[in-house]
Amino acid sequence: MNYKHLYYFLTVAREGSITKACESLHLTPQTISGQLSQLEQRLDIALFTKVGRNLQLTESGKLVKEYAEEIFSLGDELEEMVRTMPEDRPFEFKVGVLDVVPKSIAYQLLSPALAVNSSVRIICREGSMEELLLDLAVHKLDLVLADAVIPPSINVKGFSHHLGECGISFFAKKTVAKKLAKGFPQSLNGAPMLIPGKIANIYAQIQRWFVTHNVQPKIVGEFDDTALMKAFGRGGAGIFTAPTPIAREVEKEYDVVEMGSTTEIIEQFYAITVERKIIHPAVIAITESARNILI
Repeated sequence: MNYKHLYYFLTVAREGSITKACESLHLTPQTISGQLSQLEQRLDIALFTKVGRNLQLTESGKLVKEYAEEIFSLGDELEEMVRTMPEDRPFEFKVGVLDVVPKSIAYQLLSPALAVNSSVRIICREGSMEELLLDLAVHKLDLVLADAVIPPSINVKGFSHHLGECGISFFAKKTVAKKLAKGFPQSLNGAPMLIPGKIANIYAQIQRWFVTHNVQPKIVGEFDDTALMKAFGRGGAGIFTAPTPIAREVEKEYDVVEMGSTTEIIEQFYAITVERKIIHPAVIAITESARNILI
């Protein structure tokens, strides 16, 4: 997209004719007409129809005008922001984290961004995939940390960058783990189990794993928030899962014991951005360090 062409188009659309636009832009009619023709060829649509001596926007032209006004309005905001920005202004890195992504994993993946700039400020918010992707699309977020790629049901343009994957471990209070650790995973038969909710990418994997190993635990809870699931597990409500790379941390924080693990259930992690090629320095730092975390 040539933004010079877009600016000439917006001027003609506002003035209502090429002649008046020439006076505003100090250009010849031939120059502006040529630029408009190139823009129409680039977009493969007609932007104007002639009504007497004036030009009238087509329906497609009206839509392009709305986008053009927003684009140049953002440009004005950018200039104003840069001109008034204090030298010590924090470098903000805005991240959306899916509810189902374990908080410890999110911290380990995101913390390298703090080393990018001495004044960096990470702004995190949680939500559903749809909520966060919509905010990403309008640049309210720089990155969405997710456990899956962008689903086809969400009509948002973005790119899913694979950070890595890992197996999962099963945890329980010491008294429960002592009884059930022997003979794992068959020992899970009839045992109280806490599992991630259906929105989690591993929900279906866990169900298939139970069937494959002929295991029928008693599901006593499903949780979209993995931190809440662990809290119930710490209270003795049942066995729960967490990514294997954070097993020691989970044991220490929740006073539980790892009963067993499997690589037949895989947790995936993705950095979703609007960029096909990652150029944001904080996102680069995250993707480069992820391979050392997710092993």
